Amino acid sequence: MKLCILDNDTLDGELAERYTSFGAMFVRLFDNAGARWTYDIFSTQHGEYPASFDDYDAVLLTGSEADSFSDAPWVVELRRRVTQLLADRKKMVGVCFGHQLIGLCMGAPVARAPQGWGTGRMTYDWLRPDLPYSKDRKKISLLVSHQDQVLALPKGATLVASSDFCPVAAFTVGNEVFCVQAHPEFDAGFSQYLLDEQRGRMGEAEYAARSLGLAAGHEGGDVAHMVIAFLENSPRGAG
Repeated sequence: MKLCILDNDTLDGELAERYTSFGAMFVRLFDNAGARWTYDIFSTQHGEYPASFDDYDAVLLTGSEADSFSDAPWVVELRRRVTQLLADRKKMVGVCFGHQLIGLCMGAPVARAPQGWGTGRMTYDWLRPDLPYSKDRKKISLLVSHQDQVLALPKGATLVASSDFCPVAAFTVGNEVFCVQAHPEFDAGFSQYLLDEQRGRMGEAEYAARSLGLAAGHEGGDVAHMVIAFLENSPRGAG
């Protein structure tokens, strides 16, 4: 399988030294989960796209500090392309910003979450035991960093994960689209760095609680296995 990764942000400083890029983090995530794929990474902020998406079996949209509803030219162009990919029923995976942008392109409302920032480790109700690696699963815990949310399930989508804080935490569309608000590619060190950056905003009590919560671990690797099975085992254009 050949995966096109649309990288929607740029890491710098310590994060760039440790993790290279969001695209590289996804390559490591899937490789560690046993995928035997090839990857091409494109920086959408710099206007990079493949000559043809037909050359790829699937497309993944990473997270970003940007808003999916932004009027920034590169975001407008990304929405245009994703809208066409949806019309073409291209297999896609959206994570955080990517999840929100796909939802927005499908007509769902996306905005600042009234609950405020989601940070650290969060646990969701799992609603799709029929998905690969989901038998008997009722909960899933993942690492997050977001202030925007998909506020209502897109038309034609099926809810996969939910919580009081983030009601539309993951969804699928047929056999073509898998979207998740959380970051399966994060590790505890990456999340701790983000918490340290926001320490002043959240206050010491919340900072301490969220930092402590990282020690409980997360199930990003399970999501990687789910995505691999979803993309490899679902016929394109089916459902």
